[in-house]
Amino acid sequence: MERGLALLLPLLLGLLPRGRGARLEVEPPEPVVAVALGGSRQLICRLACPGRGTASVQWRGLDTSLGAVQSDAGSSVLWVRNASLSTGGTRVCVGSCGNHTLQQTVQLLVFAFPNQLTVSPAALVAGWDQEVACTAHNVTPSDPEALSLSLLLDGEDLEGLQVLGREVETEPQDDLLFRVTESWQLPPLGTPAPPTLHCQATMRLPSLELSHQRPIPVLHSLTSPAAAVMTSPEAAPEEGSTASPGSPGPQPRNSSAGPCRPEIRQSPAPGGLELLCEAACDSAVAVRWTDAPGGLAAYETREAGAQAWLSVLWASCNPEGWFQCRLDPGGQTASQYLVPEICFPPASAALWTGSLVLGLLLLVFLTHRLWKCCQTDR
Repeated sequence: MERGLALLLPLLLGLLPRGRGARLEVEPPEPVVAVALGGSRQLICRLACPGRGTASVQWRGLDTSLGAVQSDAGSSVLWVRNASLSTGGTRVCVGSCGNHTLQQTVQLLVFAFPNQLTVSPAALVAGWDQEVACTAHNVTPSDPEALSLSLLLDGEDLEGLQVLGREVETEPQDDLLFRVTESWQLPPLGTPAPPTLHCQATMRLPSLELSHQRPIPVLHSLTSPAAAVMTSPEAAPEEGSTASPGSPGPQPRNSSAGPCRPEIRQSPAPGGLELLCEAACDSAVAVRWTDAPGGLAAYETREAGAQAWLSVLWASCNPEGWFQCRLDPGGQTASQYLVPEICFPPASAALWTGSLVLGLLLLVFLTHRLWKCCQTDR
């Protein structure tokens, strides 16, 4: 019913006598105005009457979420604060000069577009036929004209992609927000393969375009425990740092001229691999492991000041994923993506015990038969 009234109001207002020589102006002038979920926006409506006429201007709406309105002679200001999804809808400004009336309609569109992208798989492997999916979480609107997902190489759309489908689901914690997933079949990545692809989500609304990106590392091989080393988003350069033309190049990672950062090195170990997180800093610091596939409890770790070790056993078929360590004080992090060697899950204890018992029984049987044969020969 409210929707019908919202459509009927502009028509009824349109039947009122029109002002002669007067012009009703709305700022911003677009018929659709976008405001972020939880954000604020100001709409201003102005009218100047010709001659000595006094203008009357007022924002009007049919629901309780109109917002805060302050009206003076010739102008009316509408404030929308902490916008919710129910705030969206039609807003109408009505102005009059004497017996002459004008009106302007504005559609307020509330959108949600947080930087919450996930990709599957977490890393790609060069030379493999593989699918990749990118998901944007807690977004609205979700239609393809407003929200698009793409896969980029060096800032351009990756050529040769085969679109496998698009899936839109409501978020379990809020059925007014959506989870949008796009899936593709990758083309061959070429030789040499690029180090990174990017999933990009773009929100296009009237007079507004926003985008977020999520990197997807490309590993060169699964045949060895060597892994692609990438810096996680938490280890990005300090906020506010800039580079201008003609400025010197970046300083060495742990030089005294720049911030001290941890680094991850790997070395072979019996049955697997050992990771060393180390910070070569001048001052007293400490590093510790903060994340690993399946949780840190599944690994053996040792920490000693500016060094921290973590053992990865291939025989245990650890899941692939990111290993991360952190520097304190400072909070800088380093991350490394590992893919374990091809391995097979170990046999269960019951199966191993059963095989051992069966082998012992077979050995006793053969010993007994051999002993009987020897007795017969005598």
